[in-house]
Amino acid sequence: MTEEEILVRERAGNVLVARLNRPAARNALTAELMTAIGAALLDAEADPEIRVLILTASGDRIFCPGMDLRAFADGAEMNGGADEPRQAYQRLLEGGAQVPVVGAANGTALGGGMELLLACDVVVASAAAKFGFPEVKRGLFPAGGGLAIGTRIPFAAAMELVLTGDPVEAARAREIGLVNSVVPSDQVLPAALELAGRIAANAPLGLLAAKELLRLTVTDPEQAAVRGKEWQQRVFTSEDAKEGAVAFVEKRAPVWRGR
Repeated sequence: MTEEEILVRERAGNVLVARLNRPAARNALTAELMTAIGAALLDAEADPEIRVLILTASGDRIFCPGMDLRAFADGAEMNGGADEPRQAYQRLLEGGAQVPVVGAANGTALGGGMELLLACDVVVASAAAKFGFPEVKRGLFPAGGGLAIGTRIPFAAAMELVLTGDPVEAARAREIGLVNSVVPSDQVLPAALELAGRIAANAPLGLLAAKELLRLTVTDPEQAAVRGKEWQQRVFTSEDAKEGAVAFVEKRAPVWRGR
């Protein structure tokens, strides 16, 4: 399959929807699919009209089961390369996407698929989905950023997921803060699009600053303080900051320029 076939892209206003599309392999991750996801991120970041990226998948049962174990067993290379799309994919996993990312978990996410959802800023999940890290059951461990789950949900819950390898139901995932909302399977993408629309309506620079600083506040408070001063200077003196104030006074919707 070509890059366009394994990752289907659709535009919905200011939102880019990227759909994992390897149904025969349950949307399992290969080097080619990871490269395609990275390329989609780069294109979203380079397009000033794109304000939000949605990651979802084909089907209504599986979002992504993680690494394609059959391909791995056959000797396929899974590690990141030096090319820009693969570096972008790694940056996504590390929370460094330069646009807000919404996860639309149409089905179960395990292993690398769960790590991909953790890279999203907010997640809408199917009520029928399950979430977990089964790596220890296969002689591995979550090596693609999954261990950062301890900064996102209660530590005890994170330890249970990682050490048992057992998945949790969607309701439990919502309870511990692993996903933001749980909806019927056929409502996952519509709900994600509605959420993405509410995010996209806000000022791009303010969104980027808030996204970066919130993550840093959790993982590196000292760096968050440094970056906070830099972002404050940039954002509070921006054209969008002035536009936000003027639009408020004039009682109209602001027209953001991202600068």
